[in-house]
Amino acid sequence: MSQINRRPAWLKVRLSGGHTYRTVKELVNRSRLHTVCQSARCPNIGECWARRTATFMILGDLCTRNCRFCAVRTGKPLGVDWEEPFRVARAVQELNLRHAVITSVTRDDLPDGGAEVFARTIREIRSMVPGCSVEVLIPDFQGSPDALQTVIEAKPDILNHNLEVVPRLYPKARPQADYQRSLWVLKTSRQAGLVTKTGIMVGLGETRKELETLFRELAEIPVDILTIGQYLQPTPKHLPVERYYPPEEFQELKQVGEAMGIFHVESGPLVRSSYHADEQIRKLEQAAQR
Repeated sequence: MSQINRRPAWLKVRLSGGHTYRTVKELVNRSRLHTVCQSARCPNIGECWARRTATFMILGDLCTRNCRFCAVRTGKPLGVDWEEPFRVARAVQELNLRHAVITSVTRDDLPDGGAEVFARTIREIRSMVPGCSVEVLIPDFQGSPDALQTVIEAKPDILNHNLEVVPRLYPKARPQADYQRSLWVLKTSRQAGLVTKTGIMVGLGETRKELETLFRELAEIPVDILTIGQYLQPTPKHLPVERYYPPEEFQELKQVGEAMGIFHVESGPLVRSSYHADEQIRKLEQAAQR
């Protein structure tokens, strides 16, 4: 095994298991739901499910895009399941969540990209679980103002849209996406008064200067929350890891981002989009009360 393919010690995670983990897994399966925790092979699944948190993935588990870093399956999706928003809300209720995170595959096959299903899911959770905050991690809806407005009008507590990588790496890592279009999603959501969030991966060949330029653009919007995590190659068919960042460098990136004006930067080797999402919104709430 080459040195770059040998994961360093700080990327080791504890195995999934325990009563609470099994409870969440059984609930997800029984409710005929998908989670990004499973579909994207998230390394934090054991920790998060043991804390009774999960990121629900709506609109099926087949994505219409083929990002070269992502473990979610690609293909031709099935039709829309209009009962799914209710089942997600019921699962949130059973788990007694204080903060629910909803994401989806990208559905470029749908006229609105699935925006209406996002909006209905937000409303169902609000109806069934009053007091539970709702975070959505949305696709770019191919730049449709109407689709984005549909989600904005449902008033999620946090609107997350991931940039994933620095602009130069888009053709290699996200050939069907557009960096400026993703910035537009964040800017439009922020201008509408929503708390905004985005996430990136490192280890794909980006430079420090490119990261700092990206941080600066996010601070100008301004984006409220940024997550930074290490890219891990899901399979040999995906993009290789160019470099593993040590934990102290993640801490340094956090300091740089927050010094530039981003309110909260969650940065670490195993950080993913919804990692400690419940703690992030509490921090925002506490800041608003000061």
